Amino acid sequence: MFKSILVFLTLILSLCPINCRKFHVINFQWSDFYPASFTWDQRSEHFVVGSHRQQQLLSISDAGVAASVLSDDSLPENSSFYGLALDRLHHRLLAVVHRPATPSTPSFSALASYHLTTFNQLFLAPLPASPFPNSTVPSDVAVDFSGNAYVTDSANGVVFKVNIDGEASILSRSQAYGNSGLNGVVYNAKGYLLVVQPNTGKLYKVNVDDGTARKVILNKDITAAEGIAVRSDGIVVAVSKYKLYFIKSQDSWSEGVVFDETALEEERQASAVAVGAQDRVYVLYGHVKEKEGIMGNSEREEFSIVEVESEKESKEENVWIFVLFGLGLAYFLFWRFQMRQLVHNMNKKTA
Repeated sequence: MFKSILVFLTLILSLCPINCRKFHVINFQWSDFYPASFTWDQRSEHFVVGSHRQQQLLSISDAGVAASVLSDDSLPENSSFYGLALDRLHHRLLAVVHRPATPSTPSFSALASYHLTTFNQLFLAPLPASPFPNSTVPSDVAVDFSGNAYVTDSANGVVFKVNIDGEASILSRSQAYGNSGLNGVVYNAKGYLLVVQPNTGKLYKVNVDDGTARKVILNKDITAAEGIAVRSDGIVVAVSKYKLYFIKSQDSWSEGVVFDETALEEERQASAVAVGAQDRVYVLYGHVKEKEGIMGNSEREEFSIVEVESEKESKEENVWIFVLFGLGLAYFLFWRFQMRQLVHNMNKKTA
């Protein structure tokens, strides 16, 4: 009897961590940092965050402890880090580097590669000149299993390729993109990229062998989406400053379905999305578009990394919790009935 009751109570208590845990919020401080990008380092169990204002990378613990892991003075003055990606197979961190043009200095766009332990620079690969009138403004980066990196251009419909030796070329400039630039990018092991286009809210599938691209058919546009990440179950998440989109596909991204949208705090200006431990999805509130931050006279020190869930997926989890609870209760009641019958039969034999 005691064993059965213990099993039932264990079942009920085991459901609580699934349904009752709080969302993870990481507040960290670093003066005048204005983070534009971040990625999860599974080895150190820290986030690595790049600055929109400084030539510096920070490591952020789950408790919000910030530490500088890289300050690269070899980069051109006033450069900053945009997109970040970890190449775990080759033990590298890849960082998109950009400096906007000024009246006295030309623009600079490159991909930097750093050793993941020492953070020594392995190469700095300038990106080719854009084939379009607009100057290149690199945005995000993804990496494949061979160490090839793919960098998007937010000013033009271009995807660059940088091989493991730091040799850069133009992979894709498809007419499918129209005249709009590209931002967030992720790599799929089947040999293609998924790229978001914020101006149109479209998602593109790009072949990494020949650069051909075609629009993914979605049930709705992912309006103003800039960053993109993918969970281990294949669910793609795309972030704008307004909301986080949850997207899935059953046919290798010929078509996709935006099955949920979660509102974000618009005034805090989410700038990127990443998948952390246990497939938990986080957005980076970097405040990068604050007027004071852009003009260089702000004193903001605090920024946040916040876990975000799909409300629809949470409700579906709750349904299963109630189903399991019901099954456990039914088992317990059936056991009590059986025990009563046993006691009744024993009493009959005794009488």
